[in-house]
Amino acid sequence: MSRQAQNNWVVLSPPLPERSPAKQAFRAHAASLSKLLSEECDGENFDEALKRLLRVHTADEHDAALRAALCVLTDLARQRWSIRVNEERGVEVKRPAENQLDPLREKARIRAQELIKRDEQLREPAARRFIKGMEQKSFHNGNLVSIYSVIRDGRELAESLRAARALKGEDRVRALREVINPYLQFVDGAEYCEHTGLRLQDIWRYFRHTWTNQYTATPGRSMAFLIRDRAREYHPVIGIGSLGSPIVQIRERDAWIGWQPEAFLEFASESPSAELGIWLHKTVETAIGEIYLDDFFEEELLSPLDLRTPTPEVLRDLSAFGENQRELHHRLASSKDLKRSTKRDDTGSTDAHWKARARTHLYRSKRALSLVDMLRSRMVLQQHLSSPPTSEEVRALLNTSDGRRIVKNILRKAKADRVGIAMADITVCGSVAPYNLILGGKLVSMLAASPEVVTAYRNKYLAQESEIASSMAGRPIIRRSELVFLGTTSLYGIGSSQYNRLRMPAERIGGKKGEKLAFLELGKSDAYGTSQFSSDTVRALVSLVQQSSNGQRVNSIFGEGVSPKLRKIRDGLDALKLPTDVLLQHGRQRIVYGVPVVRNLREFLLGMDNEPEYCFDLNEPERSTGEIGRWWTERWLRNRIESDDVLARIEQHTLVRPIRHGARVVLPNIDDGQATLFEEFTY
Repeated sequence: MSRQAQNNWVVLSPPLPERSPAKQAFRAHAASLSKLLSEECDGENFDEALKRLLRVHTADEHDAALRAALCVLTDLARQRWSIRVNEERGVEVKRPAENQLDPLREKARIRAQELIKRDEQLREPAARRFIKGMEQKSFHNGNLVSIYSVIRDGRELAESLRAARALKGEDRVRALREVINPYLQFVDGAEYCEHTGLRLQDIWRYFRHTWTNQYTATPGRSMAFLIRDRAREYHPVIGIGSLGSPIVQIRERDAWIGWQPEAFLEFASESPSAELGIWLHKTVETAIGEIYLDDFFEEELLSPLDLRTPTPEVLRDLSAFGENQRELHHRLASSKDLKRSTKRDDTGSTDAHWKARARTHLYRSKRALSLVDMLRSRMVLQQHLSSPPTSEEVRALLNTSDGRRIVKNILRKAKADRVGIAMADITVCGSVAPYNLILGGKLVSMLAASPEVVTAYRNKYLAQESEIASSMAGRPIIRRSELVFLGTTSLYGIGSSQYNRLRMPAERIGGKKGEKLAFLELGKSDAYGTSQFSSDTVRALVSLVQQSSNGQRVNSIFGEGVSPKLRKIRDGLDALKLPTDVLLQHGRQRIVYGVPVVRNLREFLLGMDNEPEYCFDLNEPERSTGEIGRWWTERWLRNRIESDDVLARIEQHTLVRPIRHGARVVLPNIDDGQATLFEEFTY
């Protein structure tokens, strides 16, 4: 979709009867929102006005289409889309003109919207009880402690930094290492802080609530960590971080890695080789070998002979079977039927569990359709490549339309096998006050890609059975957890001071001279997703789809496909006959960053190379963490403390009551003077 098309007025015409009360309510709501937007109010007042208007115009709670349409329109107003009512065309909307917005104003707009959602979460009774419980003092090892025990007082830190600033050269660096001495601590739900007795998970969660955006759990793999400061009593928290399963499709990242289909085909055509042919064969044979087939043989969907020499008829029957099983899944499955638990028998084996999972409608469908792809690939490879293949045969294969098509399929399979285990997204990364004022975020960012984190990730998932692969195979499948690439994005589209110019010599942590461990800017995202839609809107859209005659249930089951939330919203917008692709473009372009930690990135991710070539030493991970801390002190900290203004701002973060500190969670609707005075210190 072109940018010009994105910035045009778009008609919203939900299927509401002409001249009906519902149609009139929709137009009236649009007119009210247009008037409200022209008044340019902001913050909580604006959000409350939106909620009030929504209540006014939702006269009939039982009209699912009207309710969903009004919720969508309200969310667009919240995102500052322009709204107008045209007498002839009806309700029209237009996204904010990004290229006309002042970057700082746009950042403030996004920040205000995120804070509204975060504060909504902090108004929930459970969240408030958690925050107050963490701030309540209790005894541990004879001392009164609370979450404040692991928050550093800014006055003491500023005083210590001034004393170090009086020194020069290496003396200053050594003094600063005594003021701030960082180390990594990995968060496990069952582990407690030895200094305070608080659960590590609770400490991490408390500080996460100080971020601008709301705290949400992420599906798939995850690993959280704290950066602590052993230089002071109770080891205060410098920052927090978390890795999570990566987003499968990011165009900018995939183009940079070189595994976008067209880019890969261009590479393969320019450099056809026998090794490439061997890789194609190996990927297909491994994929077929990891598909459970017993039930297919039992039901005579195919025979061992069909497996070796597939025919078009067999592929056609398997495709029809797969589609039928997918239909049955959507009609009959529920989330509890496929909950992510691995049950072992008396011998400790999980074979029976995975075999039962493989025989569900969802995985019978996935297995049949995957088998069709791989058997079709096998047919084409058998036609063009001998064993072993030659580079000329590979060249001839790539010159055919069938050859190029199956290479794309094989590439997609190879990517799927590695993207969730060899890559991770940095989902949380930042420092807390007062360390944020001395560029602590850069320290946390670099430690997120450190040898110690890579090693901890490997150890955590060393023996984990892959959920989808094991369900496809009907037996335990364990993928090697060698983390080779980390990705992340900026919250705002104007760049991230935390990641910009962030690179350190890999030689300092066991790498080769001249190599760097760096956050690389890979491009800007397409600003496509679901973050612009509120929970109320998602519920309204789901309700609408479920009430429709041909509604297809989205079960939120891991392995079912792309994001359940995305599918729910897409199905609902389609049911409203709204321009889905336009509305899913949320207009928040973000900068995509990548951190490769191996030299042979593409080759390892595709399975061409069996071993990753790390650009640092994994044998002494804790020593590397210390070296990263020293590098941060030399590169960033010792210069940052030259600013009197920075030290003065650090001093404002005091733990003397009344506590006025940027690392404290400020609960909304509590008039203690913090929300205004210290708003700049929350993330």
